[in-house]
Order: sequence, then structure tokens, then C-alpha cells
Amino acid sequence: MRKIILILLFLSLLFNSCQYFDKQVPSEKELLQKELKAINWKEVDEFPSVADCEKIENKTQRQQCFFEYMTQLIQQKLSVDTLSILYPELDTIEVKVTIFPNATMQFEPQFPKDSVAYDTIKIDSILKARLVDFPKVNPAIKRGIPVKTQFILPVILKVE
Repeated sequence: MRKIILILLFLSLLFNSCQYFDKQVPSEKELLQKELKAINWKEVDEFPSVADCEKIENKTQRQQCFFEYMTQLIQQKLSVDTLSILYPELDTIEVKVTIFPNATMQFEPQFPKDSVAYDTIKIDSILKARLVDFPKVNPAIKRGIPVKTQFILPVILKVE
């Protein structure tokens, strides 16, 4: 009798264990949608960087190093121009920097919406003429792929 109960118990386990192999495999579309929802598209894995900041291991410090480097370089390039002489009341200008995946950069001055005190076209042309010949910038990385990034840097114009 004991052997029969053991055999029945064994057979019961054997037949019930087959249910574990019948699990549905999720479709490729479902997996893709789940993965796309899990990705934070507002943040990058690695921020853009220049050679001087590459040796810094800490992600936040490397980002800070890059922003400071770019701000100083932009200030340096604009300090040799007549921008501060033409517009002495303009002490700080915000510059939108766009770094493309191919490591090219684009600069756009950002003005208040109600700004009529400045000739925005002239300031934009001065910026485009002066902000050239930058050192190589490594683009931001998202999941191992170079991506486009944009940020706004406040640039202080110094009258010398």
C-alpha cells in the first residue's frame, strides 16, 4: 500500500511539473515596449567631455569640469570682441550649446522673450563668428550610442 501511495505521489508530481514548462514567452513587441518604458530618455549615461576632463572618474565632477571648461572657453573667445563695448548693459548672455553625435557643436544666444534692447541678429552673428575652432568634444553617450545633447551656459561678458 505504501508503494502504491509513493508511486501515485511521484506520478502526481511528474504530471504537475509539466505545467512549469508551458509558460508563455512574451512577444518581441512586448519586450521592446517594456524596455522602452524603462529607459529614462531625459538623462544620458555619460555626459559630453573634453580631453582635459576625461581623467576624472566621478560622473558629477566630470560634468562640472566640462561645463566650467566650456564656459571659460566661450568667455575667452568673446572677450576679444566688441560685444561688451556695443552692449555695455549686457553683462551675462545665456548660450544654448548643442553637441551632435558626430561631435559638431552649435551655439545659439538665448534672449528674454521681451528683449528689444539688443540687436539679437547682430549678437547672434558675432557669436557664430567667434565661437569656432573648439577642441574636440566627445558627445554624450546613451546605452553605448553617441547622442545629441543641449544645455544652456551663462556666459559672463567682462569689460576690460
